[in-house]
Amino acid sequence: MQFKKKISLMASAIALCCGGMVAAADTATVAQPDQPWMNRQLGADQRTELVLQAMTLDEKLKLVMGYLGADDEGKHFKRPPASHKQSAGFIYGVERLQIPPLWQTDAGVGVASQAGPEARPATALPSGLNTAATWDLQTAFDGGAMIGAEARSYGFNVLLAGGVNLMREPRNGRNFEYAGEDPLLAGKIVGAQIKGIQSNHIISTLKHYALNDQETGRTTLNVKIEEQAARMSDLLAMQIAKEEGNPGSVMCSYNRINGVYACEHNYLLNQVLKQDWGFKGWVMSDWGATHSTVPAANAGLDQQSGLPFDVAEYFGAALKEAVQNGWVPQARLDDMARRVLHSMFEHGVVDRPVPATPEAIDFKAHAAVTLRDAQEGMVLLKNAGRVLPLSSSIKKIAVIGGYADKGVMAGGGSSLVYPAGGNAVPGLEPKFWPGPVMVYPSSPLSAIERQAPQAKVSFNDGNDPAAAAKLAKDADVVVVFATQWTGEAFDVPNLSLPNKQDALIAAVAAANPKTVVVLETGGPVTMPWLPKAAAVLEAWYPGTSGGDAIAGVLFGAANPSGHLPVTFPASEAQLPRVELDGYPEPKEPRRFDVDYHEGAAVGYKWFDLKGHQPLFPFGHGLSYTEFALSDLDARVEQGVLQASFTVKNVGKVSGKQVAQVYAAPLDVRWEAPKRLVGFRKVEVKPGAGVKASVSVDPRLLAMYDTASKTWKVAAGNYKLMLASDAMDQKASSVVVHLDAAVYDVNGRPVAAK
Repeated sequence: MQFKKKISLMASAIALCCGGMVAAADTATVAQPDQPWMNRQLGADQRTELVLQAMTLDEKLKLVMGYLGADDEGKHFKRPPASHKQSAGFIYGVERLQIPPLWQTDAGVGVASQAGPEARPATALPSGLNTAATWDLQTAFDGGAMIGAEARSYGFNVLLAGGVNLMREPRNGRNFEYAGEDPLLAGKIVGAQIKGIQSNHIISTLKHYALNDQETGRTTLNVKIEEQAARMSDLLAMQIAKEEGNPGSVMCSYNRINGVYACEHNYLLNQVLKQDWGFKGWVMSDWGATHSTVPAANAGLDQQSGLPFDVAEYFGAALKEAVQNGWVPQARLDDMARRVLHSMFEHGVVDRPVPATPEAIDFKAHAAVTLRDAQEGMVLLKNAGRVLPLSSSIKKIAVIGGYADKGVMAGGGSSLVYPAGGNAVPGLEPKFWPGPVMVYPSSPLSAIERQAPQAKVSFNDGNDPAAAAKLAKDADVVVVFATQWTGEAFDVPNLSLPNKQDALIAAVAAANPKTVVVLETGGPVTMPWLPKAAAVLEAWYPGTSGGDAIAGVLFGAANPSGHLPVTFPASEAQLPRVELDGYPEPKEPRRFDVDYHEGAAVGYKWFDLKGHQPLFPFGHGLSYTEFALSDLDARVEQGVLQASFTVKNVGKVSGKQVAQVYAAPLDVRWEAPKRLVGFRKVEVKPGAGVKASVSVDPRLLAMYDTASKTWKVAAGNYKLMLASDAMDQKASSVVVHLDAAVYDVNGRPVAAK
């Protein structure tokens, strides 16, 4: 195609609860003399080849055809009897060879259910953006380990997690599932989560491959992007996640890229993923993203997913005929089956069956995991006059809006986790796909009352701004909750809060200057009321324990330490595409192009390039203490750039700071003035300092060369900046000289000839 270490106490708890479940469910398979592939002493490669030789044509075909795990009356489809009810998918195994079926469940924030009367209750992590906002790989791993354990306990061996599409479009309704705008941060965070999921001997996906960055027209749009720009942005994020997490499967996306569907894209599937990155697992289609038999199979798609979402059973009888007639080589079908089998052996799916044992789930322990994730990722955006943390001497608190008396918001679509206790606010529209709109029964109001037993806490639903302002005027402090529901299959029309909530906040803030705004949103929003609000806390979608997590931060039981993984624009006028392409989506699908003219300058890079002043910059986040970053030192050791620094807590309470290292070339041009090249989250006690360091991936200092498939670092001087966000005016810096260097497509040095 042509293109224009430490282990935390929480981790230990997960190891006890989740590892114990794996061990209890480990009814190990046994090798028979006539089944040498069941010998665990052999490697995954050898075991795969042995079983592949024993398989018939029809048995190989079983592994490459996937079905929805739920009935669909509209499509006259009945789920396979062996599938789990209301599940995402099912692939038949080969019983005579001890190859189990694949039971698939959505998604990246927990074990989701398809809609229906038998939804399985599960623990919901906060949104992917919240986890990215932690900037903490251990937290990401812990959350992945927890949801992977629940998936296993419900009898699933594939979790359709690992969403790492970059936020090119802040209005994308699915941004909440992903990990922000920067390839290094997103790739590292999602890679750690994948690693955690697969620690349960189940398979995680990496998705949605690739450049699936908006929901409007997602099945018909065509992304136009240069090859170099793709390699240095969205593809680099996925490459890093693949390297960090080693996912067993990759899910290709709905959209077209430079005219070709992602799931029949020879360049992306065969050349980039399998050849360049050395991916040994299998490529599954998104549900409804397969469009052909011969082109898709030959271009690198290994498994059709989610029938009946596609027009036809392309990888069923049609694929068998294509193989028998030579249109799809027998060797290609063998490779398709081989990739599925290899992941099943490599990740323990064959050796450790998954009998459903939901009674073994320790929901209390898992609630603690999601609580920690939520509090680590909440971002204190503003705190004028140090109104937060709220004082224990407060007598009257007004809580307004956002269903705060009932619970916290969740995102919609296939990733929706159904909570124990049901929907706290049933009946909100839409009630059906991508709904139902779900409010998890973790009430911030009740949690605030528990945190402040001495105070009179009053609630107003916010439907009448005048009544809300009247209540606010008489309070010592006001906490306004604002919500934005986003989900799969739609985008929001703009970045404003819906349902006139901006007017509500403005009225309340005018009535009481001590107004704290808590945002439960799927991504960035504009804030015309910001100058009037005393404090703003971005709580994202905070998950199962969201109410307690929010209250804990408001009262200082937890010191906020989240930093933005995305830029908050001041307005849509600052975006690369002021108007959302294809919006509003017509009833009849139509094809259209989306020109990624910003190239690799995504997020803060675009803002730097254009000189825009955002509402809040990438990396921004406040604390209840103060930090000083100092002693930046840079050196090249064995060809790798190393940076060390000191983080000092110059405040009065313990806290965590995210030290960010940015690089800017002084003698050459990049796609943008600077790039994030390293980060470290450290906990520091008052008056203390912590030394930390980062090693810089050479790809982050290079430009990708499409002709040679190499990363080239230009000789010259580079400025390294130690900062607390992407626009930190107090950032310290040093200049380091780098010699010219060449690295292969995976970042390994290429010897000079």
